[in-house]
Amino acid sequence: MNLPLKGMRIGLLTPWASRAGGGVFEAVVRQADMIQGLGGEARVFALDDRHVTEDSSRFSPGRLSLSPTVGPGVVGFAPDLAQSMIDANLDLLHLHGIWMYPSSAGARWAKTTGKPYLISPHGMLDPWITGRGRWKKALARLGYERRSWRAATAFHALTAREASDIERETASRRSLVIPNAGPVPTALSQGYSAPQVTYIGRIHSKKNLLPLVEAWRNLPKQVDARLTLAGWGDAADVAALKAAIAPDPTISFIGSIFGAEKDALVARSRFVVLPSLSEGLPMAILEAWAAGVPTVMTDECNLPEGFAAGAALPCGYDAAGIASTLSHALSLDEGAWHAMSEAASGLARSHFSAETVAQRWADAYRSLSGIA
Repeated sequence: MNLPLKGMRIGLLTPWASRAGGGVFEAVVRQADMIQGLGGEARVFALDDRHVTEDSSRFSPGRLSLSPTVGPGVVGFAPDLAQSMIDANLDLLHLHGIWMYPSSAGARWAKTTGKPYLISPHGMLDPWITGRGRWKKALARLGYERRSWRAATAFHALTAREASDIERETASRRSLVIPNAGPVPTALSQGYSAPQVTYIGRIHSKKNLLPLVEAWRNLPKQVDARLTLAGWGDAADVAALKAAIAPDPTISFIGSIFGAEKDALVARSRFVVLPSLSEGLPMAILEAWAAGVPTVMTDECNLPEGFAAGAALPCGYDAAGIASTLSHALSLDEGAWHAMSEAASGLARSHFSAETVAQRWADAYRSLSGIA
């Protein structure tokens, strides 16, 4: 059995070891599993939060180290975080997510150990993100981010577009471009099913859900058409969404959904929709494709492969543009839909397969560590 990371101890540093981190948390879980599948040892270092108790089982026993925070949660100051990583005798540290104190701890680890330090911003240098909360990000840059960026051996970009964002913000051209791997689903598409359109993800303004709801409400629909919204978010964002959907019985918000229940929802969907204003590389789309479910999405999802292969339909950002694409999607006959489904499955089996992505990561980790 080929175990290219055998003997390597790789630290995964992130602010979130729970659902509070959304897609970044899911990416860290998969990265840890992948490292261990390649023979390496993955140690996860994160801030303690109120959801960790529910979600810590997603990591192998004994591999998660949590650090309590002091002060504002938006900063995530954890006094013992850096030392806990230094004491772990890691060969390489991989930071997932920026704009919080773990960036400072990562920089300290790199300076103290002199070992490779890799940063995955996960879309957090997208102009839509950097344009929001400007004063907080300015303080973060001055306080620790620039020091962290200077300490990095390299950056990891999910897409070529993100590599450009990284270069613009950090002046670094040292980006490895490796996509997220799609999951192995527990349920596959049920085929040309009832016209069910599904959104799964964070309830947040950047996801552009209120225009989606408006589009659906104004869409001439088949009798049994349904829009299901699943996810989590701040109370204000959830309240605004519930208020928007209240008059329409064909729209439902079902809250958080995980595991086999989530896979089953995707499998009975005709399309998964993501009209986002800003993304890194959205796992919701890769999960849909892995199940053989085509998607409706914006260019900001950074997955042009989906449009090129015929696995996705591009939608606009306003209600009119989203409605136009949804109308077209739901009017496709069974043959056209199956062609999109096959294209989605093809992408999941090739470019975004776990095996392909794992080999690229094995090569990257070994190269950064100076292993031939």
